[in-house]
Amino acid sequence: MISASSHVSTRPCRRSQARRRAAARHAFTLLELLLVLAILVVLGGIVAVNVVGTGQAANVDATTTQLKMLQQNIDMYQIRMNGLPETLEQLRDGPSDAAKKAKWVAPIITEIPKDAWGNELNYTVNGNSYELRSAGIDGQMSTEDDITVTP
Repeated sequence: MISASSHVSTRPCRRSQARRRAAARHAFTLLELLLVLAILVVLGGIVAVNVVGTGQAANVDATTTQLKMLQQNIDMYQIRMNGLPETLEQLRDGPSDAAKKAKWVAPIITEIPKDAWGNELNYTVNGNSYELRSAGIDGQMSTEDDITVTP
């Protein structure tokens, strides 16, 4: 006679089967993971391109503003000294001519500015006009990306 308690079942418990099925339904397949990764890479590329372009545009705007402020300083020097400065340093140090030096009251600027990329600005005088130039993004003068201001 076989008792009910001595009978051992060879079938797995129904609860453990239910748990395995539930785990299988909640797990991600390799294909799903690769698809999500590909989407993230594409989105990251789009964001990176937009952020880099925005940074360069901001540098161009900052340099243009810097040149326009320097243009106002040159105009102020021209009114004060009745002539254009020979160099940008004269906005800080005053004219080199002794006769004009007597009229010099105070510096117009305290330091010579640089462009947004850390490059020196180019100032050239041609008679009664002048040009302020930044080398731009590539750092090379007289190329397409130069930023210029003339009166």
